[in-house]
Amino acid sequence: MYAVIETGGKQYKVSPGELIKVEKLDSNPGSEVQFEKVLMVQKEDGTLIGRPYLDKVRVIGEVLEHKKGEKIIVFKYKRRKNYRRKKGHRQWYTALRIKEITV
Repeated sequence: MYAVIETGGKQYKVSPGELIKVEKLDSNPGSEVQFEKVLMVQKEDGTLIGRPYLDKVRVIGEVLEHKKGEKIIVFKYKRRKNYRRKKGHRQWYTALRIKEITV
């Protein structure tokens, strides 16, 4: 069984017991979060597809930690103009463990 959820403007394919990294959520480590924007659920007996979301379907996950991701280098350059700018960026994310998908 798996589901496709939407959070942080992105879509994720999740299944129970899976670890995922999503955009930072406002919740404490150890707490549970519910995702109500479920786009699709694949079960043993068939597939449910929402238009755009499914009613009465929830994905429950547990917040493990908040961390920063890998560093991304942003380098701007214009040739022959002596213009060079180098910046780095590390985006915050939330690590989740998917506990269950309720239909």
